[in-house]
Amino acid sequence: MALIEARNIHKLYKSGEVEAKALNGVSLDVEEGAFTVLAGPSGSGKTTLLNIIGTLDSPDTGSLQVAGRDVLGFSAAQRADFRLRHIGFVFQAYNLIRVLSARENVAYVQQLQGISAGERNAVADRLLAEVGLSGLEDRRPDQLSGGQQQRIAVARALAASPDIVLADEPTANLDSHTGESLMQLMQTLNETRGTTFLISSHDPLVMQHAKHIVHLRDGLVQEDAAA
Repeated sequence: MALIEARNIHKLYKSGEVEAKALNGVSLDVEEGAFTVLAGPSGSGKTTLLNIIGTLDSPDTGSLQVAGRDVLGFSAAQRADFRLRHIGFVFQAYNLIRVLSARENVAYVQQLQGISAGERNAVADRLLAEVGLSGLEDRRPDQLSGGQQQRIAVARALAASPDIVLADEPTANLDSHTGESLMQLMQTLNETRGTTFLISSHDPLVMQHAKHIVHLRDGLVQEDAAA
């Protein structure tokens, strides 16, 4: 079953007189339970496509269904609610809230959903244990390494049991050893939880872990095949 169905997605950015075509008719399917990498050099359109799939941006033309919903027809409020309940995000720069502890960062999504403090903290502690951070629940991001912060970001992405986790260049700020550890973690979560992952990256280390790779160049799909 296709969890994501994108068809003929176009996206043009304008800055004054300058136009840049980020996506030029991209179509792809991502199956439920997939571990798929959007691969390509900088400027290939992979982050733009990830942001459109995550409803953080909108295409100029095309169609997109995520988890059976026509997300392009949503209002801004509907998109925000859809992200909150169906999509987990892992960003290159972690995007953790600096003044909150690891537990509070992971629990934040469920706090927005109105889950009780006791329940969301229990979920956060369980997820932090699952990503190897037991004993660090009360530490703030500035007290942790980059790899540990990215593991918190993964735990946060999983907190609401989303349909899909979107990860944008998750290893970009990590050394190769830490990046490998993070990819092994994501792969394990994919296999044990059945969580669908869609990851944008030009890192060969990331592609080594992919089950499926979609190669983008100049806003077009060059290849779409099992790894």
